[in-house]
Amino acid sequence: MIAIIKTGGKQYKVKEKDIIKVEKLGKKEGNEVVFKDVLLVSDEAAKKVSVGTPKVKGAEVTAKVLEEKKDKKIMVIKYKSKVRYRRKRGHRQWYTKLRIEKISA
Repeated sequence: MIAIIKTGGKQYKVKEKDIIKVEKLGKKEGNEVVFKDVLLVSDEAAKKVSVGTPKVKGAEVTAKVLEEKKDKKIMVIKYKSKVRYRRKRGHRQWYTKLRIEKISA
């Protein structure tokens, strides 16, 4: 089964046993998360496809929280020429790592 879920303002294509990184959910390690914002459900061969308007009724994706921590640091630099304006700042975004357990349509 393949599904497209929506969380954190983004959409993710997932299959069972996939490991994905999503925006921080605030759940503890080992907890289960159920996504009800399922936009599409399909089988592997794409013979049976259910497209939601905007969500598929009765479909949900269950995932297990593996960890929640900060991502790698990125550098954000602002610069304006000829006026000696420079700003350098680092940022580390929180994320939640999930393993998709079950997709039900």
